[in-house]
Amino acid sequence: MDRGAGRVSGTQRLSEWAPAAGILLFHLAFLPGYGVFRDELYYVACGRRPGWGYVDHPPLVGWVAWLVAQVAGESHLALRVVAALAMAATVWLAGRIAGALGGGPYARALAGVATGLAPVALSLGSTYSMNAFDLLFWAVIAWILVRVLSGGSERLWLAFGAAAGVGLLNKISILYLGFGLVVGLVLARRWDVFRSRLFWAGGVLAFLIFLPHLVWQHSNGWPTLEFMANARRDKLAPLSAPGFVKEALLQTAPMAWLWVLGVGWLLVARAAARVRTLGFAFLVVLGFLAFGGGKPYYLAAAYSLAFAAGAVALEGWKAGRARSLRPAVAVLMVGVALAVSPLGRPVLPVETFVRYAAALGQTPGTEERHAVGRLPQFYADMHGWRGMAEAVAAVVRTLPAEDRAKACVFGQNYGEAGATEYFGRALDLPPAISAHNSYWLWGPGRCSGEVLVVIGDRRERLDELFADVRLGGVSRCTDCMPYEDGRSIWVVRGLKQPISSLWPRLKRFI
Repeated sequence: MDRGAGRVSGTQRLSEWAPAAGILLFHLAFLPGYGVFRDELYYVACGRRPGWGYVDHPPLVGWVAWLVAQVAGESHLALRVVAALAMAATVWLAGRIAGALGGGPYARALAGVATGLAPVALSLGSTYSMNAFDLLFWAVIAWILVRVLSGGSERLWLAFGAAAGVGLLNKISILYLGFGLVVGLVLARRWDVFRSRLFWAGGVLAFLIFLPHLVWQHSNGWPTLEFMANARRDKLAPLSAPGFVKEALLQTAPMAWLWVLGVGWLLVARAAARVRTLGFAFLVVLGFLAFGGGKPYYLAAAYSLAFAAGAVALEGWKAGRARSLRPAVAVLMVGVALAVSPLGRPVLPVETFVRYAAALGQTPGTEERHAVGRLPQFYADMHGWRGMAEAVAAVVRTLPAEDRAKACVFGQNYGEAGATEYFGRALDLPPAISAHNSYWLWGPGRCSGEVLVVIGDRRERLDELFADVRLGGVSRCTDCMPYEDGRSIWVVRGLKQPISSLWPRLKRFI
C-alpha cells in the first residue's frame, strides 16, 4: 500500500513539489492583501512578550513572531511569508500522505492542489496566525499515522508524540485529533496499537512537551477556559450541526466532493483496511466540532488527509471512461478553485471584489455577533488600522509636553492597542494598554492613569472614572468593521482611584 516510504521517482517528486511551489508563489504574489489584519497586530504584540502562554492561544505563534522580528524586524508581510511557507509545506505533505496511502503521481498532485486551493485553506494561509501552522501539524501527524498504521516502525509513535506536543503549543485543537484517534482505534479494533509501549510513550512525550503551557495556565487561573466560555456565550454566532456541515462544504466548495469521497474510501475500501482508524477519526472530529459549537474552519486542518484519500480513490478508478476523465476532473477543479479564490483570500481590488462577490450571489458574512458593511469581516479587519493610529497621533500631538511624557493610549480591544503599538514607533505614540485578552494580563505597565488617550468608550463611563474628560478627535475608516468607524478619541486626566485597583475590574476575556 505504502509507496511513500520507499524510493520516490522523479515524476512522483514533481507531483509533490509542483503544487507546493505553485501555492507558495500564489500566496507571495498577493502577499499585501488589503493591509495588516487585526489578529496580526495582536500576534506581533505577543511576539514582543514571548512566554509560555497567552489568554486565547498557546505560545508558539508568539515565539515565531519574536523570531521573525529578530531576523526581519516587525513586519506583518514577513510573518505572512512564514504562513505561506507553512501552507506550501502542508501541500507537499498532502502529496506525501497520498503516496503513503498507495497513490501515484496523479493522486499526489491532486491531493496537493486540493489542499492548497480549497477556499478555506487560501484564507487561512493569507495572514499570519496559528491556523496556518495548525494545518501543517495536522498534516505531519496524518502522514505519520498513515505510515505507522500501515505497518511502519513503531518508533514512529515517538515522532507522532513530538509532532502532537509541538502542535499543542500552537493550538489546542490537536486535542480533537487525539480524541478522534483513540475512538478511531477502538472502532477499527486496532488493539495491537494499544498494546504497543511506544504508542503510550508517544502520548507521554506529547504531554511533557505541552506541560509547561499547562503550568502557565494553572499559574494564571486557566484564562483560556474563561476566554472560551465567554466567546461561546457572548461572541460567536450560534450554528447548528447541519449548519456547520453546510459551511464546511461551502468552504471547500470546488473540491468538497473529494474529501467526502476520501472519508468514504477510508471507511469502506479494502485497500484502506489498515488505516480505517483515520476514517473513523475524521468523523469523530467532524461530529465533535459540529455538535460542540466549533467554527467550521476548525475542520480545515483535517482536510489534507481526506483530500489525499479521495485522490487515491479517484486514481484507483480502472474503468476506461472514468480513467480518461481524471485529467478533466483535475483541470475543472483547479479552474473553479481559482475562479472563487477572491472569496477565500484578497486577490482583487476592493471595488472589483465587491462587484464580483455580488455577481456570485455572495453577501458579506461573519462568524461573530457583529454587523458588517460591504466586506466580510475577514476582509474588513484588514482596513483602517493605520488611519486609526494616525488619528490617535494627531490627538497626542495636541497634548502639552508634560502630559505627553506620562500619557498612555487605551484601546478597547487588542486590534486598537495592537495598531497603536505596531505603528507607534513611526508615529511617536505613547505606550498602548488594553483590558482585552492578553493585554489585560500584561497589565498597565508604567501607565498611572494620570493622562490617557482612550479610543472609544462612552463619555458617561469615563466621567465616572476620571476628573477631566474631553473629546480629542474621531477616528474614521472606510470598509473597516462598522463598530471601528467613528470611534471617539478621548483625552482623560486624573483617574479617581489607583489604576492597580481599577485594573482587575476591567478584565475582558473574549
